[in-house]
Amino acid sequence: MDEQGPQGRGQRPRPQGLHDRLLESLGPAITGGDYPPGTVLRTDELERRYDVSRTVVREAVRVLESMHLVESRRRVGVTVRPTDEWDVFDPQIIRWRLAGPDRPRQLRSLTALRSAIEPAAAALAAEHATPEQCAELTEHALNMVATSRGQQLPAYLIHDVAFHRVILRASGNEMFARLGDVVAEVLTGRTQHRIMFTDPDPEAVTLHVRVAEAVRASDAEAAERYTREITVGALRELDILAP
Repeated sequence: MDEQGPQGRGQRPRPQGLHDRLLESLGPAITGGDYPPGTVLRTDELERRYDVSRTVVREAVRVLESMHLVESRRRVGVTVRPTDEWDVFDPQIIRWRLAGPDRPRQLRSLTALRSAIEPAAAALAAEHATPEQCAELTEHALNMVATSRGQQLPAYLIHDVAFHRVILRASGNEMFARLGDVVAEVLTGRTQHRIMFTDPDPEAVTLHVRVAEAVRASDAEAAERYTREITVGALRELDILAP
């Protein structure tokens, strides 16, 4: 599954139908500030503006409600909820926010989350990873090395995402494992929006190999230290590319 990209278990499928296309217009408009918190979106106005049926609007609103972006009340309409009530861990919300004007702040927030979680997850992985997971880590780390030159960022991204999913899963902590989609969206967003160098930082690539080696050697202290260096380096890149 990891080789198929950032979309993970439990994540919504990519948009296909009319209501999904409406969702892909309304969602970014809300998260990007075009419809600030407190804005009332009336169903009839949405029908006219986006040239869709009432049923399509209701289906899209139902999804937005599940993300806590809006709430629907009879005789009032659909109201955009305060930002602090949004389901900010929802991968689709992350994707929309990274595509919007608040991208640098969102990237910093997410990278700070990674800095807090991933080193601890790597330490746990060194204690709990199965031989199969150790082999996966090594394979993805070596593939990252192989794709780190020659401007192969899409191929590099596949293995980068897979590597970090394995770390989170191998920790044995189900809460950490559920953050796999979040980390995948961060890594994907950096690549898609060109918030990284044309070729990955060689030091970061080497650190991934060292993390894999430390996990295989059951060296929790080294795994945590090298992973922390990876996240610190990611924050340093943001200072340069998204100040």
